[in-house]
Amino acid sequence: MSKQNILVIICISFLFLSCKENKTSVVVDKIKFNNNWAFKRIENQNVDSLFFEKKIDTKNWDAVQLPHTTKVEPKIVNNQWQGISWYRKNFKLTNEMKNKKLFFKFEGAMNIAEVWVNEKKLIKHQGGYLPFMIDFTEVADFENENTIAVKLNNEDNPVTGPKPLKTLDFNTYGGIYRNVWLIAKNPLHITDPIYANKKASGGIFVSYPEVSEELAKIKIQTHVKNEDLGKNSFIIKNTLLKNDVEVISFESKEQILNSNQEQEFVNNLTIDNPELWSPNSPSLYLLKTEIIQDGKTVDKEITRIGIKTVKFIDQDLYLNGKKTFLRGVNRHQEYPYIGYALSDNANYRDAKKIKEAGFDYVRLSHYPQSNSFMDACDELGLVTIDAILGWQYFSKDKEFQEHVFQASKNLIRRDRNHASVLAWEVSLNESWMPESFIDKLTKIAHEEYPGDQCFTAGWQSYGYDIYLQARQHRLQHYDSTLTKPYNVSEYGDWEYYAMNAGLNQDDWSGLLQEERSSRQLRSAGEKALLQQVKNIQEAHNDNLKTPAFADGYWVMYDYNRGYSNDLESSGIMDIFRVPKPSYYFYQSQRNYNDPFGKPVLYIANNWQENSPLEVTIFSNCDEVELFLNGKSLGRQKPDSNRVSDKLNHPPFTFSIAKFEKGTLEAKGYFDNEIIISDKRETPGKASTIKIKIDNDYQNLKNEDTDVFFVHAYVTDDNGILVADSTDKILFKVDGKAEIIGKESVIAEAGIASILVKTSDIKNVTIEANFHN
Repeated sequence: MSKQNILVIICISFLFLSCKENKTSVVVDKIKFNNNWAFKRIENQNVDSLFFEKKIDTKNWDAVQLPHTTKVEPKIVNNQWQGISWYRKNFKLTNEMKNKKLFFKFEGAMNIAEVWVNEKKLIKHQGGYLPFMIDFTEVADFENENTIAVKLNNEDNPVTGPKPLKTLDFNTYGGIYRNVWLIAKNPLHITDPIYANKKASGGIFVSYPEVSEELAKIKIQTHVKNEDLGKNSFIIKNTLLKNDVEVISFESKEQILNSNQEQEFVNNLTIDNPELWSPNSPSLYLLKTEIIQDGKTVDKEITRIGIKTVKFIDQDLYLNGKKTFLRGVNRHQEYPYIGYALSDNANYRDAKKIKEAGFDYVRLSHYPQSNSFMDACDELGLVTIDAILGWQYFSKDKEFQEHVFQASKNLIRRDRNHASVLAWEVSLNESWMPESFIDKLTKIAHEEYPGDQCFTAGWQSYGYDIYLQARQHRLQHYDSTLTKPYNVSEYGDWEYYAMNAGLNQDDWSGLLQEERSSRQLRSAGEKALLQQVKNIQEAHNDNLKTPAFADGYWVMYDYNRGYSNDLESSGIMDIFRVPKPSYYFYQSQRNYNDPFGKPVLYIANNWQENSPLEVTIFSNCDEVELFLNGKSLGRQKPDSNRVSDKLNHPPFTFSIAKFEKGTLEAKGYFDNEIIISDKRETPGKASTIKIKIDNDYQNLKNEDTDVFFVHAYVTDDNGILVADSTDKILFKVDGKAEIIGKESVIAEAGIASILVKTSDIKNVTIEANFHN
């Protein structure tokens, strides 16, 4: 069959979990404020326009929805846009909001944000990664339309850091790239932890003074403020729920607050036989905290919590009393074209892919990531090390240091109730910090999270509870006398890129940089991608010989760098989240009968004429048998060599004498029974397109806007992927959707990918055709 333009139409259907945050109640309104914004990017930076004035006509501005990026960038970003941009929105307030306290909460806006409501400037906020909140009660208009205006500046900034974009190893992008909320509360209300700005207080703070499999004591701190004209009496009720069933509840005695008084109240709950949170069993509870006055609830907060206890004995991690090793990865929050402007669902998909790859831990490099990603880590059982912004930049300037101190406080106040957080990386990554500065950061962390469940982490060995050291640094100057808990924070990339791997230099002497590097695009070819796996295998195996309680590969997804004209391609998935062979190596390291495990068997070979005759197979089976055109080539146990002696499941390597067109088939055995198989068939000519939508998820929100990937697989007449295809594919979408970036895409290793944004994902039609 000759190559034809094949029309593939797919109607997308998603399963939804209702988003309770979108619902309003008589107690408190928390309304997602993402729709119907007007946006203008200022190209002439010398013009200081007064775009906060209500009379401004925005008919020539762009109509946008949040999350939003200031500029849709090319796939490879070498000159990311920086400058001034404006967002405006007109809105009306309901009568039900009269006599309420009115707030706007921004989850993230890059980087310096100035906000006006009805022409009144209410804040200038520094820093693009943490939330900020404004009270606009005094300027609210219930008779007329209101206007909110936001001026953003994402230029390099010496106060917020990190170093200038032209020398930065990642991009910072721009825009109101996370959610905005309109919040209406009664004058007597539970505060917001960041807005309250109280040490170890504000909002709801849940901690666990005692935890075992038999009993858990839960300490609940509730910070309440009375902004009524007179004093108020009330009680605080805490109800713990599991799967919507009440576990236990407690009502405080009557409390009294005078006008404009605020106070923290502490209640305690004790539960028998708690379900503890861990990577293998990420059990979560809902804590409902109510302020009840005269028998009526006047404020309510729902906090999702997980009960766990962490202890280090010598250098080993004990989670809920069990010695635990955390196999992990680093993640940048970037998508192609839209930078940081990910939907909540997109963040969930990223977390889900990390868990499915075989990881139980994520280092959140090198900045605070989104609420929705943190929520997903809680839900999926991904332990996190939560980081402030920092990368190769330190300043003696007092304003910079005070900003870092406040960012550390705000990070902990935002994320302290997340079950997934193991430690606080209140450290400026790869930035040499004086000991007095480290002392201040670690003191802040332990003050903000008192007790024995607070652990700080930093890349300098001094001061921090946990030492984070990249493998390339360890190979150069490892301190064998170190006794504190140790985490290999990064490995597998730089030491091979810079050729200081340190373990087997003789084998590297004849290799060019592109041949030895872990930075391999998915289109680099089988040999290069297998080199990436070899690097990862050697480095991970070496990490397991150290006293580390965790390691984190660099990196999960390919990403852009501010200073470079190419992608940083050490990801085990590309920037469109398509797996490389390394993905399956990690997937095979999880036992198949573990709670999140499954049988894994992956032939890392395309079986074409130029494919390696040494066939690598990743599997968590006991044995693997390989067949070529139905003839057995032998049944083997996993490899046993220098780079596999500590692995949970080493690869299997089969040597084939010569190439023979046809079918390679592998069968995996466990206890002498075949439990899984995989095969590769030599493809014919490219003739057909198969579309795959990245939508195989059960717990997505019904968002107003979403972004997701669509992949077109170039196959032959028999549906076999043509892995060396570089055909050009033309995509088209119909419905309430648009393609972000180019519609015509060249296939990489047989797969062409696009990013789709939609406001109604229930009925979207997608076409993919060969494009000459």
